[in-house]
Amino acid sequence: MSNTGTLADVLPAAARALNGATRKGLLPKARTVVVMLVDGLGDQLLAANSGHAPFLRRLRQNAHYARLSSGFPSTTATSLGMLGTGLLPGAHGLVGLEVLDPDRDRLFNELMWDPAVDPRRWQPAPTVFEQVAGTGKDVIRIGPAFFDGSGLTEAVQRGGRFVAARSLEERVDVAIAAARRSKGALIYVYWGDLDKIGHEQGCSSWKWLAELERVDACAQALADGLPAGSVLAVTADHGMVDVPFENRLDVAHEPELLDGVRHFGGEPRSLQMYCEPGAADDVAAAWHARVGGDMTVVTREEAVEAGWFGPVEPHVLPRIGDVVTAATGPVAVVDSRTARPQTLRLLGLHGSRTSVETEIPLLVAQN
Repeated sequence: MSNTGTLADVLPAAARALNGATRKGLLPKARTVVVMLVDGLGDQLLAANSGHAPFLRRLRQNAHYARLSSGFPSTTATSLGMLGTGLLPGAHGLVGLEVLDPDRDRLFNELMWDPAVDPRRWQPAPTVFEQVAGTGKDVIRIGPAFFDGSGLTEAVQRGGRFVAARSLEERVDVAIAAARRSKGALIYVYWGDLDKIGHEQGCSSWKWLAELERVDACAQALADGLPAGSVLAVTADHGMVDVPFENRLDVAHEPELLDGVRHFGGEPRSLQMYCEPGAADDVAAAWHARVGGDMTVVTREEAVEAGWFGPVEPHVLPRIGDVVTAATGPVAVVDSRTARPQTLRLLGLHGSRTSVETEIPLLVAQN
């Protein structure tokens, strides 16, 4: 088992496996590689609940298993950017859930996207899908229909052909059929319901466990249905923690934490604050005094120097908050002035730098 590497290594490893260059690589040589990303399937969550996932448990015990990092923040837009581009957040530029567009001095949500932001300008580097398709191999991306042409998809997962399918079982069937038709392909399957249930019901709920059982059964069906010479790689974008509602600080009732803050970005476990000119140090001090026992509070410069985002490109730097927080315990910060009511009701959260949120599995089955 390997403890090194990040989610950014997965698709480049798949490309090398398709080309036969796999010495000491994450994935063995293959004619077809299927990458299945299960949103919210943290490695520690899988280990703790492996009795509900016998197939994934077996894969976790084989020689190809690797424990990877989701990067920071441990949130879907940032992690899918890592997967799709093979770059760390400071290079691909999707540095949070809600981030600042410096040209407009406006926040936007990188999952929902903003039509005013050109995704190909926001993230201009070629994706791994584009690179593999450029070699003449088939590239098929399978997910919900609304992903096709979305801002996030165009930013970090463009390339090849998109196939819409609703249920996980349908997506498995589409992947198997595509693999059987192709003489060599990179096939990507996304599934988001485990994350959704974790947010709404908690990642220790019976509904989460039932969905894990479903994911496990579908992963096994996918592995069993692939033709000889195929490799299935199951991974995730982040883990999750349940945060009791009594452990949430609402800045709407903390006026001293509002001073000097122009925009509150990020998300509840990894807030990024964009400050008035010259106010960053005072904001960091106020936040450290108030939440320093439960959250790490650093300035942008400190976060970059510590490598939280990996090497940061100059054009990405102003997208990162002047002050960045990372929860260390089961706590969160919300803003009831602006947050949607359904967001305030979410039980399971992620985004911070704890191992439960950042450690993700790479599970490999070879036909």
